[in-house]
Amino acid sequence: MNKTVFALMLLVGLSVVIVACGSKSSSTQHKASGIAFRAFVSNSLFPSGGIDTPVLNIVNASDDLLSPSIVSLLSAVAQAQMMAVSPNLDLTMVFSLSSNSIAIVDNTAETVANVSGSTSVLPGIALPGMTESMFIANDNITGYVAVPSAPVTGSPNGAVLQINLGTGAISAIIPVAAAHYIVPSPDGTRILTFSDNSDDVTVIATGAIGSQTDPRTVITGTATNHFDRPVWAIFTGNTTAEIFNCGPECGGTTAGITPYTLGTSAPGANLALSGATYGLLVNSTLYVAGTPPNTPCGLGTAAKTCGTLNLVDINSMQRTAGPYIIPDGFHNRMQMGSLGQLFVGSRSCTSINNSSEVRGCLAIFNTANAQVIVPPQTGDATGIQPIPGRNVVYVCEGGAFTIYDTTTDQQLVQNIVTDIVGQSYDVKLVDPPTN
Repeated sequence: MNKTVFALMLLVGLSVVIVACGSKSSSTQHKASGIAFRAFVSNSLFPSGGIDTPVLNIVNASDDLLSPSIVSLLSAVAQAQMMAVSPNLDLTMVFSLSSNSIAIVDNTAETVANVSGSTSVLPGIALPGMTESMFIANDNITGYVAVPSAPVTGSPNGAVLQINLGTGAISAIIPVAAAHYIVPSPDGTRILTFSDNSDDVTVIATGAIGSQTDPRTVITGTATNHFDRPVWAIFTGNTTAEIFNCGPECGGTTAGITPYTLGTSAPGANLALSGATYGLLVNSTLYVAGTPPNTPCGLGTAAKTCGTLNLVDINSMQRTAGPYIIPDGFHNRMQMGSLGQLFVGSRSCTSINNSSEVRGCLAIFNTANAQVIVPPQTGDATGIQPIPGRNVVYVCEGGAFTIYDTTTDQQLVQNIVTDIVGQSYDVKLVDPPTN
């Protein structure tokens, strides 16, 4: 991006701020960007002063324009990757893999947050290892992070950390061997914890953390009803969940989903599927993605192995359609865009980039006609964010930020004012829709 164009962008951005300040509203008066409906895009390689710095770029989700304002994270972390947003949209956790640390962002101020009751900026929160799973609880001030390699005295490595986002302090360490993925119940009273190379699920009672009562309950199942390398869950109520069994993809035997009711000692009967590592529940249909080992792709691609997408009726617990062929890899992203366009993403897939074919880890499944489109973009699909009220979905794939039009399932033509320079990783909305 040349200096002249950036100057023009800055001028446009300043005029937006001036207009916003002239008609002050509670939703924009404290924001440097002056934008009422924002998406944050994490970017580890934003050029600034001759060096690459970690930032959150700000996109106007009403018109897809990139703001010249940024959220600088340089004081807290070395990179900007996975994000988690608080339920009230006030805070964002940003994970940095290179430093295994987390920055806490004040979404309204568009800066790294201050320590509660102070003008001091929160430093990066150091973790005892990497994470791929974190969330902010319903109280909007407590964070939970799964760290599979966390050292625990007298126990195998692995823990779920409870973090006070107001002070940046790790307030509790709950040992769970190889804890990799965590999913909270809707009411926040339980956390389902999934460990690497395990057929068990550990249930953490959040109200018992810090008390004399062990907050952990390990669900092992029975000879007939049990889990098989469980990695994820979707709650269908405060006490009922569908557990995703990774099966052969993770060294187990049978992939599928298994119903489980909190407080019981064993799950229900497993519904076998071709693959199951991630999914999305829309009305009564559960979309389930996974990569069964050695699954052929068929004609039309040079990829030798592919993943699958199955549709399950949650009421009857029966597969209703599929498996449909999608890119392979470990599926861990899925969102429904407008017009029934399901966006499915994975990491470590087969990327192809030659004169006859370009494909990566993103699939778009048209729920109306059951057609699968694999867009011409390579790399891991690390962020997917539908924009409510618009036929647009924001995607981060292979380090690039892309905007898709759900009326055509094609990438929108992006010009200089929507192009993000650097390495985009994740994208999240941090405001409710304005209409």
